[in-house]
Amino acid sequence: MARLVKKISKKAGLPPGTLVHVGEDQKEKVTLRLIDYHEDHFEEKALHTIFESLPYKDKESVTWLDIVGVHEGEIIGALGKLYSLHSLLLEDIMNTDQRAKLDDYDDTLCLFLKMLSYDASNDRLRVEQISLVLGPRFVLTFQERDNPVFEPVRDRLRKAKGRIRKLGPDYLAYTLIDAVVDSYFAILEKTGERIESLEEELVDDPSPRTSHQIHLLKKDLILLRKSVWPLREVVNTLVKEDSPLIQDRTRFFLRDVYDHAVHVIETTETFREMTSEMIDVYLSSVSNRMNEVMKVLTIIATIFIPLTYIVGIYGMNFKHMPELEWSYGYPLLWLIMLGVALTLLVLFKRKKWL
Repeated sequence: MARLVKKISKKAGLPPGTLVHVGEDQKEKVTLRLIDYHEDHFEEKALHTIFESLPYKDKESVTWLDIVGVHEGEIIGALGKLYSLHSLLLEDIMNTDQRAKLDDYDDTLCLFLKMLSYDASNDRLRVEQISLVLGPRFVLTFQERDNPVFEPVRDRLRKAKGRIRKLGPDYLAYTLIDAVVDSYFAILEKTGERIESLEEELVDDPSPRTSHQIHLLKKDLILLRKSVWPLREVVNTLVKEDSPLIQDRTRFFLRDVYDHAVHVIETTETFREMTSEMIDVYLSSVSNRMNEVMKVLTIIATIFIPLTYIVGIYGMNFKHMPELEWSYGYPLLWLIMLGVALTLLVLFKRKKWL
């Protein structure tokens, strides 16, 4: 389960730029994957060390280095020296509790995004940080875990689909951002299905489990809103950013990402309102069920009040009670009691209380 606030107390008192990993403990080894391309060239390889990417640094082609795992400070530090990245940038990359933001370091642009996915083991929302660094001829991406969200982009590069291999690293950065934002729609679809299922359950048979599921859904929506809400400002800033790293033709595509981000945010807000209404509906359903139970108990008590009155009279210890000596007294008493009960039942039925 994703935490709303990750443990950042371990950084307290440390100087700025200290490389300390903040986030979930990772035991997997850091993996490096490099893609180098231009219109007539494509090369893809897995790297064993960060220094294997050095020959590609000054090439005229576009280089995309994907780093999976940000928990090893030595590798992140070596990468920073190799690509002349600011120490504060490296610190932010290792701190996975960053909000979506854009940092301009003159010769590089760094974008922090949140990658959302559903954990198949418990059907809960998982949030991971993706950091993207755009340079003059390179793009660096940092992921907490290996995520298939970038695989369609790799496939387009391999098969030279569209204009991606004809344009520069800024267009590659746009494509990666667009892939992350598009993945949000799958999360919204899954969340919408959860809401529809809970709505049906609320109408048919609300239970304490329903309340628990609504509570979990509400927490996931808070996490979703926290992840995507700053995205609109980030993409808008990227569109208006006066940086030589972003070409004018790429800004048109970024405006489309901005529209998608607005759509995601508006849908998230709608889902949050629906969830709040579901809580009210659940409380109302529970109250109605309790009222139904109390109505049945009240009807039963009302039927037995006159019966108890009759039984109480003939249960008194008076010596002279003529009906007690009468041979038909017992069956007659039963008929009277049954008649009273049936009369009350018919009356309640006509008044539609039953």
